[in-house]
Amino acid sequence: MLQGTTIVFDLDGTLVDTAPDLTNALNYVLIRRGYAPVPPAAIRAAVGRGALAMIEEALCMAGTQDDTDQMLVEFLVHYEANIAVESRPFPGAVAALKRLTASGATLAVCTNKRERLSRMLLQALNLNEYFGALAGRDTFATSKPDPGHLTGVIALAGGDVSRAIMVGDSVVDIATAQAAGVPSILVSFGYAPPPPEGPKPDAVIDHFDALEENVYPLLKCLTRET
Repeated sequence: MLQGTTIVFDLDGTLVDTAPDLTNALNYVLIRRGYAPVPPAAIRAAVGRGALAMIEEALCMAGTQDDTDQMLVEFLVHYEANIAVESRPFPGAVAALKRLTASGATLAVCTNKRERLSRMLLQALNLNEYFGALAGRDTFATSKPDPGHLTGVIALAGGDVSRAIMVGDSVVDIATAQAAGVPSILVSFGYAPPPPEGPKPDAVIDHFDALEENVYPLLKCLTRET
């Protein structure tokens, strides 16, 4: 059983495939300004870095410059109004959340998406009921990769860093977990997996069906260390 354990999830690219709606918001802004839309595959790696990074990447691909602050405003307005048109939990995610909560784990979200938008997304997808705490990029004074973002949300969930695990899809998630002294599990299907020379996760899963079988060994390691 997982009582006393906090499992922390990244959101975009880990729990939910948000790339379609984010790309649609980006293309809405680009087309309004006379630029060609970008294909989802071309911008996928930038999704996890946030809306501004997506805009900057698209402008770089177009070989031009523009008012990124205003573009961001337009992006967010469109995205908020269409936050869950095509976004869906990754296969097996909901079933895994149900199994973890049934086993007594407390679940939390640590994301560099804005808190308000994160809560809107989880509510739209009926996922909010599974989480005891959520911290977006604007919840605290710091955000990932600062470890205070992760340790802060663990505290909000009433958990202990010594009994926590981070699940994410990017080098930012893995580096954050390492800095906080928290084991990490990488989902291989996300948007921006760490490069070979980057920080290494403690486990890698290709589907959420494999999550628990990797959680339990990491918890046993934590128990031995403490």
